[in-house]
Amino acid sequence: MATKIQTSASDATHTPVKKFRVPDLLWDAYETVCKRELGRDRSEDLVEHIRAVVREHGTAAELELLDQAEAELEARRARKGGRPRKDAAE
Repeated sequence: MATKIQTSASDATHTPVKKFRVPDLLWDAYETVCKRELGRDRSEDLVEHIRAVVREHGTAAELELLDQAEAELEARRARKGGRPRKDAAE
């Protein structure tokens, strides 16, 4: 499946899409495990994993980048009035 890549210049109101390779069967299994065991989707889990790795192993400069990224996400959500979980709308 092709994914449209957004650059930061194309739409500053959305988080840019990142691509990585993973077998479809593993991706599908990961989706169901995240929903069942963690109550969140794959994207939320991946972002939380990235945060945890940076918190645990990051240098002072990398931790500062994490803080800046968190502030960017908070500002984006504030402009949109927050983003409700998808299952909350169902």
